Amino acid sequence: MTAYLGFDTSNYTTSTALYTPENVFSKRKLLEVKPGELGLRQSEALFQHTRNIPLLIDELFCDFTDEINAIGVSNTPRDIEGSYMPCFLAGVSASSAVAAAMKLPLYRFSHQAGHIAAVALGSGRYDLVGTEFIAFHISGGTTEAVLVTPDKKRIFNCKIISQSLDLKAGQAIDRVGVMLGLPFPAGPKLDEMAAKGTPKKGLRAAVKDGNCCLSGIENICKQMLDKEEDPENVAATCIEYIRISISQMLERLLLAYGDLPVVFSGGVSANSSLRKDFTERYDAVFGPKHLSGDNAVGIAYLASLHHSEVI
Repeated sequence: MTAYLGFDTSNYTTSTALYTPENVFSKRKLLEVKPGELGLRQSEALFQHTRNIPLLIDELFCDFTDEINAIGVSNTPRDIEGSYMPCFLAGVSASSAVAAAMKLPLYRFSHQAGHIAAVALGSGRYDLVGTEFIAFHISGGTTEAVLVTPDKKRIFNCKIISQSLDLKAGQAIDRVGVMLGLPFPAGPKLDEMAAKGTPKKGLRAAVKDGNCCLSGIENICKQMLDKEEDPENVAATCIEYIRISISQMLERLLLAYGDLPVVFSGGVSANSSLRKDFTERYDAVFGPKHLSGDNAVGIAYLASLHHSEVI
């Protein structure tokens, strides 16, 4: 059995993974954020990644004795010039050292492409490789739709075609979650609360020219809390506002680009309400919830595709 090793060091999670055609092995660790805070400085994220990687690699290889063909790493947030975050240096440094010591090829991909690849793999939609489709990447750092086209080097070449112009969906969820006393990241707990609540009526998304603005939901939820609305209703309102915004973005894209497959990735795509609605209305593709958040599985899968020269 041959395997492909992947590294991903985002601003939220340290991730390592081994992909084989028969199985996937993954080890990851959420970065630690102090209660009440909404994230980490890049220097702190980089430090935690540096500390976490040796521990995760030790766990990942505990019972693994087979051959590794190649290594993949996320080195940028997106496939655009100038895309950079220091936290990805931890994964690049570790993967470069391993590749040099083992004399293996090292392939570099964007964090965004890794998310999309994880959905393709986790959903069994291998047919997405080598085709054109629309992918939404909805997370704490990103809320955008990309047109994905085949690329020999990147496998998935991602071009932004719609995005949030201010607050990102994951940021909105985390800010509202912290208002409600939830731990960071707040997505899973807010999802549970929203399922028990009723959203505010008359919500109107701020979507113009295919792009959205999400900062308004923070103010709406704060006003609801000031009026002592039930926390469950506040949570439901936050999710509903995001759902309406993404839906309007998607409707415009389908008119512009035709009936292409639609893929949802990123931590926010694990939300139950979004999954149910977009699956029923658009036959959208979602990966397993455990592969929605940051992970190195997609990066390891991309390394296997690049090494095998599938495109």
